Amino acid sequence: MRKFKKVGILLLTGIVILALSACGKNNSKLEKVRIAEVTRSVFYAPQYVAIEKGFFEEEGLDIDLTTVPGGDKTMTALISDGADVALVGSETSIYVNSQGTEDSIINFAQVTQTDGTFLVARNPIENFSWDMLKDSTFLGQRKGGMPQMVGEFVLKKHGIDPHNDLDLIQNIDFANISSSFASGTGEFVQLFEPTASIFEMEGKGHIVASFGEESGHVPYTVFMAKNSYLKKNKETIEKFTRALYKAQKWVYEQPAEEVAKAIQPFFEDTELDILTSSIERYKNQRSFAENPLLDEEEWENLQDIMDEAGELPERLEHSKFVNTEIAKKVMK
Repeated sequence: MRKFKKVGILLLTGIVILALSACGKNNSKLEKVRIAEVTRSVFYAPQYVAIEKGFFEEEGLDIDLTTVPGGDKTMTALISDGADVALVGSETSIYVNSQGTEDSIINFAQVTQTDGTFLVARNPIENFSWDMLKDSTFLGQRKGGMPQMVGEFVLKKHGIDPHNDLDLIQNIDFANISSSFASGTGEFVQLFEPTASIFEMEGKGHIVASFGEESGHVPYTVFMAKNSYLKKNKETIEKFTRALYKAQKWVYEQPAEEVAKAIQPFFEDTELDILTSSIERYKNQRSFAENPLLDEEEWENLQDIMDEAGELPERLEHSKFVNTEIAKKVMK
């Protein structure tokens, strides 16, 4: 009897070893894709959902995600082959491509389709109107970046000259804007979630308007890669985009709390209720792109906003710097 028990144990051990070996082989077959994201943000929820819910893995991809603060640094990582794919504002591709690079940067999958910032006032305002910003101190975003350009576009839309009608502060690094406002700088500030909601909860500020609702559709944040990488890795990028599309649909199909639970591992220091309210806001104003397709109308809207801000180096053709074939294929 003992002999049979020993044989059984040996057989069971062998099965476990084989199973683990098989798992190791399967994992080794996953193809690594290195993503450089410009910042860690709830705004990029579909990306984290695609990772956490296993949509990338289902497509045979192993995602190596790195946060590279600043659009210039993110693009440097991409151009120098420190990353395969960058998640960053599409305006950065225009800046780089306008310099005449031999290996063009191609936008291939849209992640967000509106601005993601909110206007936060230091004091509560019951009946807010945009003209209340006149003669105020406004803590804005970095010059030449999408948040600032969209912010100026919206202000001008409401008859406010951002450089003459208010005291505009633009010399504070993105990472320090919220702390500067909290320490007393400015009467109004432009903030992303979940910081805007956290400030409101802590009584440090009050959300009075949404730049995303005011700006219209624009390819705010996009996955992009070098043209050479796209040509050499067509199947990989197709799988990548298909996984993203699964996540985009999942985000809109699920309640905000379920989305918050899925992405919470990427925001360990943020309470679930804050994540939930942030995602609810973004879903309500359709900030998350509903599919990866970056169409020509959005591309032209982006360039109009850049032109209005005096930051457009030259107008670039949608057909040359945006690949829509991949998105169209995975959406069929």
